[in-house]
Amino acid sequence: MTHPREGWQGHGMPRRRFLKGGAGATLAALALGGGADGLLTGCASDLADAGTVPLPRPDHPVTWPVFPGSGPVKSGLAVEPAATLQVYTWEAYINQACVNAFAKKYKCKVQVTTFNTMNEALSKLRSGLSYDVLVGATVDVLGQLIEGKLVQPLNHSYIPNISQAWPDYANPFYDQHWQYTVPYTIYTTGISWRKDLVDENPYSMASPWAMPWQPKYKGRVAILDDYREGIALGLMKNGLFNLNTTDYRQIATSRQALQDLIGLVNLRIDNNDYSEVPTGQTWITNAWSGDMAAAASYLPKGVNVDVVGYWFPADGRGPVANDTNVVLRSSSSPVLAHLFLNYLLDLPVVLENISWNGYMQPLTGVTPQVLVKEQILPQALVSTAVQPSAFRRGLFELQLPVDADALWQQAWLVVSNGI
Repeated sequence: MTHPREGWQGHGMPRRRFLKGGAGATLAALALGGGADGLLTGCASDLADAGTVPLPRPDHPVTWPVFPGSGPVKSGLAVEPAATLQVYTWEAYINQACVNAFAKKYKCKVQVTTFNTMNEALSKLRSGLSYDVLVGATVDVLGQLIEGKLVQPLNHSYIPNISQAWPDYANPFYDQHWQYTVPYTIYTTGISWRKDLVDENPYSMASPWAMPWQPKYKGRVAILDDYREGIALGLMKNGLFNLNTTDYRQIATSRQALQDLIGLVNLRIDNNDYSEVPTGQTWITNAWSGDMAAAASYLPKGVNVDVVGYWFPADGRGPVANDTNVVLRSSSSPVLAHLFLNYLLDLPVVLENISWNGYMQPLTGVTPQVLVKEQILPQALVSTAVQPSAFRRGLFELQLPVDADALWQQAWLVVSNGI
């Protein structure tokens, strides 16, 4: 399953700079993910390693075990002196200014090391590489991190800023009682379109998920290069909303819908939603909210951000995902690591971070109104701001049983190889 930062080769850009000083910018380079073969190899190996690890679901929450000898750090300890905090994260996923401010506050050094895929991160952690904090751990790999004894339980006394997060994160379905995780970013997958080039408006359509299936926009339609997002779109187009389905007939229905889409519109598959919609290369696509929040950064000179639209269902029943932050068992500075997790849950820090990477964090103080007021998000794109209803009623694309995951990937291979 592809992450929006997978293979990222560009650089984060402060939203305030573009909203205050104009939208013209040189397009950053992206090389997200790989071909379908890469997805098949990476995800299949992760799932094979999962074995009998529980599969959390909103209707089947999981309380993870705490293993003997791997309990949380003791309370009341001083910060490790002269420490260098080792942070492991996706490329361009933390504002360096926030990192620098943390180092100054706690009189320490911080070393940030990046990875390109979650499979790469898991492999390196299993090989024995030592870091203190993993920033951006996806929900679908938590079981492997915990059962593999790669992370340690949290001592909540060091993380009081959890009170600033949405209440849901004090007892998320994927980690009951937040034993191992705190939230990082949250994002949705909706429909983005160029309002000045497309006649339809998804907000007034009976079936917005079917918006790409229009032959009159041939050559101007794209979908994300992601086997879960792609098959999910085909499911929702057909009124099927179990985005973790194991039913081969539903998966086949989605595959056929996507094959039909290829013939209708000369479909393009890539992860350049963030740039291709603003520049007009793409007129309709499914898209990640955090990518489209950055649309103003990629508009050609003289084009107003109001021409870019982003739709996500008002009831929150669409694809949603969130990343988590964890303290690794290999941490040599566990107190400092906890304080870093706490720091990334503080509202001023969070706003500074969002202004750079575009991806929202689920704090009660981070509202569409605040993001617009702080000039982090243009009014035209407030729909990219994720609401609590998305977490509560949204459709999480979660880890699948091995056999079902193979069906999803095989269906996607048929689609992507047909381009």
